[in-house]
Amino acid sequence: MSIEIKVPVLPESVADATIATWHVKAGEQVTRDQNLVDIETDKVVLEVVAPEDGSIAEFLAEEGDTVLGEAVIAKFIAGVVAGQEVTKAEAEAVTPEATDESNDALSPSVRRLIAEHNLDATKLKGTGVGGRITKEDVEAFVKSAKATPAPVASAPAAVAPLAERSEKRVPMSRLRKTIARRLLEAKNSTAMLTTFNEVNMQPIKDIRKQYQEVFEKRHGVRLGFMSFYIKAVTEALKRFPEVNASIDGDDIVYHNYFDISIAVSTPRGLVTPILRDTDTMSLADIERNVRALAIKGRDGKLTVEDMTGGNFTITNGGVFGSLMSTPILNLPQSAILGMHAIKDRPMAVNGQVEILPMMYLALSYDHRIIDGRESVGFLVAIKDFLEDPTRLLLDL
Repeated sequence: MSIEIKVPVLPESVADATIATWHVKAGEQVTRDQNLVDIETDKVVLEVVAPEDGSIAEFLAEEGDTVLGEAVIAKFIAGVVAGQEVTKAEAEAVTPEATDESNDALSPSVRRLIAEHNLDATKLKGTGVGGRITKEDVEAFVKSAKATPAPVASAPAAVAPLAERSEKRVPMSRLRKTIARRLLEAKNSTAMLTTFNEVNMQPIKDIRKQYQEVFEKRHGVRLGFMSFYIKAVTEALKRFPEVNASIDGDDIVYHNYFDISIAVSTPRGLVTPILRDTDTMSLADIERNVRALAIKGRDGKLTVEDMTGGNFTITNGGVFGSLMSTPILNLPQSAILGMHAIKDRPMAVNGQVEILPMMYLALSYDHRIIDGRESVGFLVAIKDFLEDPTRLLLDL
């Protein structure tokens, strides 16, 4: 039975997609739900799996091709077809000529990996369709190179050769192009302003130190800082509905739910998966869901649903050592909170100098919808919640 392999239905905000990597060859037997191809959109990488046990009879789209939603990209034959079954040994028996030819048609994601690791594509052996190099081939080559110890020089060179000056040009990934377009749009189409404050993180650190072990035993997840940040933001959004709103044409849309976007750094770039209905979550629920989204982002498993929506964004540059920054709005949202590195600093407390773990907060907001009073009040509310977490429990 012949089955059409189609591009998944794309959301309205995604116009088209790119064939990133085919993981099977024509005639190669696959099992049901085995990943056939990775399709890269502006937001996520979609996996298309085999509908039944069978094999690909014909490819209708190659790696690097731009495709639309529900477009047919391959013909699939269900069941074992005589004359098409290919053994593993036969599938790996790719001639050098075929490999060399396939290296000239690398997918964008593969070209990006090769450029990142400064590799010579001619030295890579492709295992993809027609001997093409896949992401897995590049990753395996890099892993192998790291495992091989560098040779020890027997004697220093008499004259050091001049360093070669070279350049490499690689195309931007769809995600990187989307990030660039959205950041520029946010700068050009909003009246963005940033206000700052600082918070004493000692109370949160004391709570974590006192309850970390029992919390982890009870809930099976570590108690981190992010759950406190999200709880504080959620409670502040309840008190300042303007910050939980967005502009739609000439209207202001006030959201009566709390979906928080979490900025996550992945191998493909910065993405913002959504944590939904945070007002209904406990600290343990938040920690579990944040961890699940971070793992999905790292493994490239985020779905379009994970990335669609969100009323407010939290980004934590502190994990990379950032002391202070001005985050850019995540349209169509009206505000974004930047968290930063926690550093011990001398602070004046009741006329005495104390060393305290301090963190700068930065709130960027659209001044068209949020005035200074609301933005400053919102940031002060977050500061108060973090410096006195009891307020979160008593709803103060």
